[in-house]
Amino acid sequence: MNKKSLVIQYLLFDFISASLSWAIFYIYRKVEVEPQVFGYEIPFELGVKFYTGIIAIPLFWLTLYYLAGTYQDVIVKSRLRELGQTFILVLAGVIILFFALILDDVIVSYKDYYTSFLVLAGLQFILTYIPRITLTTIISKRVQQGRIGYNTLMIGSNELAVEIYHDIEQGNLPGGRIIGYINGDSTGEYKLEELTRHLGSIKDVKQIIEQYDIEEVIIALDMSEHEDISNIINTLGGCNVRIKAVPDIHDIVTGKVKVTTIFGTPLIQISHALLPIWQENLKRSIDVLFSILAMILLSPLTLFLIIGVKISSKGPVLHRQERIGRYGKPFTLYKFRSMHANAERNGPELSRINDSRLTNFGKFMRKRKMDEIPNFWNVLKGEMSLVGPRPERKYYIDQIVQRAPHYIHLHKVKPGITSWGQVKYGYAMNVDEMIKRLKYDLLYIENMSLFVDFQIMIFTILTLLRGRHI
Repeated sequence: MNKKSLVIQYLLFDFISASLSWAIFYIYRKVEVEPQVFGYEIPFELGVKFYTGIIAIPLFWLTLYYLAGTYQDVIVKSRLRELGQTFILVLAGVIILFFALILDDVIVSYKDYYTSFLVLAGLQFILTYIPRITLTTIISKRVQQGRIGYNTLMIGSNELAVEIYHDIEQGNLPGGRIIGYINGDSTGEYKLEELTRHLGSIKDVKQIIEQYDIEEVIIALDMSEHEDISNIINTLGGCNVRIKAVPDIHDIVTGKVKVTTIFGTPLIQISHALLPIWQENLKRSIDVLFSILAMILLSPLTLFLIIGVKISSKGPVLHRQERIGRYGKPFTLYKFRSMHANAERNGPELSRINDSRLTNFGKFMRKRKMDEIPNFWNVLKGEMSLVGPRPERKYYIDQIVQRAPHYIHLHKVKPGITSWGQVKYGYAMNVDEMIKRLKYDLLYIENMSLFVDFQIMIFTILTLLRGRHI
């Protein structure tokens, strides 16, 4: 059973629960509330409003749950957290529904409002929480039994690492399948080698995570290895993994932390989340909706550009190029071709002012960034965002990292169509300029929010309208 099937189960149960609770509430209003208002029994019919409600209302609830991050990391769900999260979301959702759909109802007294609110909230909470806690409990037991799970990497091979290993194996600590370890000290004892595999050294941690599809990393190093711990945490910040560590390193870890359990060996979870979950999910929703809208509205312009590229020079309409995205994963970037075919036959080369490789039509497109319209397809696929550092090629990233290692922090977020670096600095024509532009993108990452994204999009539009090249 994989994570997608588990998410589908949560979605299905939530949809059925929301549909059932609204159906019961609808019947309650017809049977209990409306007769008091009109003074006689109302003929009970399951009309268009009823059937519309049992489909539309559940979609509202699923959207709310998605934005709150309910369907993320379903394998490691906490039953206690499930209770609190469900209660808060149900309360918030019922308040929204109450003001949107119920407040205009004709009533005999305000008591009917209070009663209706409590009935809907009670139905929604009970019918949602019972299936959820049942499913979460089943998943938790299957994880402990090893029937489903996720790959976990241990960093460290001391006595503490052995203790954590046994706690996970015995079910005293939540954890996945420990597929191996990396020793923290090459001169120390390998106390885990009799229990699990030795996979390599700390310098290979990124390759090991990718090779073995690691989802969780547990750091179990001694306090004497402060520098190693800091370096590991910085390195893992650019990887799509959960990071847990012993509480002793709390004072050297920046960011939000929380204890994952009070049983067995206590661990803290280190979060490198740059946005709250609801903002991150809302950002993705805005990316999808805006990209679809842009592709539809710009379709006449897109057709014009396709024809223009085709008749202006020989070669394909689209230019495909491998770029590096979030967590260092490569993807294919799509743009309208603005250069002559085989423009890089002598190797990678950045565009520059008065670049002879540009076609006349390519210069026209680039002035208004029209060549990047196909980027919306990358956004729709989830490889890019509307706002984020511009993606670069590995060839240039390797050169930048040698001189500015902090560039790797850009891989914590999805690359974007526009960025603060693009708006404030513009195109970089060499590695030196890329490094100068880097400070603006790092500034964006440290201050990420939906409000900042909207500001950057507005600045981008205004800059293009003024005819500035970005």
